[in-house]
Amino acid sequence: MSDLHLKTLTEIAAGLEAGEFTSLEVTESLLDRIDSSDDTLNAFITVTGEQARATAVAADAARAAGKAGPLNGLPLVHKDIFCTRDVLTTCGSRMLENFVSPYDATVVERLNAAGVVTLGKTNMDEFAMGSSNETSFFGNVRNPWDIERTPGGSSGGSAAAVAARLAPAATGTDTGGSIRQPAALTGTVGLKPTYGRVSRYGMIAFASSLDQAGVITRSAEDAALLLGTMAGFDERDSTCIDHPVPDYSAALQQSLDGLRVGIVRQHFDAGLDDQTGKAVREALAVLESQGAVLSEVDLPNIGLSVPTYYVVAPAECSSNLSRFDGVRFGHRANDASDLFDLYCRSRGEGFGDEVKRRIMTGTYVLSAGYYDAYYLKAQQVRQLIADDFRQAFADVDVIAGPTAPTPAFKLGDKTDDPITMYLNDIYTIGANLAGLPGISTPCGMVDGLPVGLHLVGPHWGEETLLRCAHQYQAATDWHTRCPEAFR
Repeated sequence: MSDLHLKTLTEIAAGLEAGEFTSLEVTESLLDRIDSSDDTLNAFITVTGEQARATAVAADAARAAGKAGPLNGLPLVHKDIFCTRDVLTTCGSRMLENFVSPYDATVVERLNAAGVVTLGKTNMDEFAMGSSNETSFFGNVRNPWDIERTPGGSSGGSAAAVAARLAPAATGTDTGGSIRQPAALTGTVGLKPTYGRVSRYGMIAFASSLDQAGVITRSAEDAALLLGTMAGFDERDSTCIDHPVPDYSAALQQSLDGLRVGIVRQHFDAGLDDQTGKAVREALAVLESQGAVLSEVDLPNIGLSVPTYYVVAPAECSSNLSRFDGVRFGHRANDASDLFDLYCRSRGEGFGDEVKRRIMTGTYVLSAGYYDAYYLKAQQVRQLIADDFRQAFADVDVIAGPTAPTPAFKLGDKTDDPITMYLNDIYTIGANLAGLPGISTPCGMVDGLPVGLHLVGPHWGEETLLRCAHQYQAATDWHTRCPEAFR
């Protein structure tokens, strides 16, 4: 079938169940598309074709034997930050360019157990540090809507692969917007769950108190399907919380009547592109027409989220990346004269400029004499931001606004100005600092480029976010739009 690549996960599941095609046929179709298209996009670091075909054959056999679960035989790709047994796991870095993981991350393990077919590992900003997928050692990813533009980051490879119909779904990670921002820039759906909702075990750490695994899909329905399998307590992850996992798919059809949606006043300021703001307001009007009750909410400290994040995240990355020293695993410099030389040259050669910048910033704010002035102060402001969200959720069920201030910008436009680059996450970082779930859904086009509506919920509010996004998608078709060159 020539149109298998156009089907969503849910549609593929229905087709497999009805016997319209096999998992192997879907897998072969997508592998062919990856082979013919990825030279243009550079969305993949590793394609696991042989493994994918074997898994698809096993999935078809399980279905024939009447042992197929809801995800059996469904294809997806993993961001190359998740450890995958016997498969390259690079984190987009020279430091790990030859690292083959001896074990699976919990997210990978649970999806494998459900019978999913992994097509490969996607490109990403080095160690998830970036907003444009231009810091990868393996080269930048290109946006399928305009290959001269960024797909966003750090999960840009995952977003580009889903947008270009090279895969119907992908895993990603979100530390300050790294699922939701690329989803907005590529016209896909990006879900970041509550911190602790999905295990971080086997997910290579950037900032441990902020990182959270999630998904990039083409519909809220698909995101709900995957989250139900990925979520849940894992004793191997001390940050994973033992909280019941609901049936996310079951709640999707519920009406939005009476749903209280708060519009963040601070997110519609001078920094927002006019046409993007117009598209988001039109999306909010659709929610209102479906029964949602709109009101304005105030997050007085949200403007401090970017500086707060860029103290907390680098501090944690400085600690987490200290393990990459050329001794135990990862890149090792040749002909070191002594141990100090080995450390310095291995890290100097293995890390890129953005990672070095954040390590140095983090080491500085944690150093004696500066800890109280910077890191401690940032944690105090972080608490103020979390308190603002808590107070807002006393009056509303969902908080809404734009996902990114502009549509996708051109590759190279912001690489020489880190501060301007960092501001791309200005609307998404707050949810990470507060540990809240967030979702971005396509809500319009500006000059031929997609923009996203950003919804944030209270802790464990994924059901409401997915329902809200699904009902919006039922009334619009923005999420079904496909880049002309990849139809």
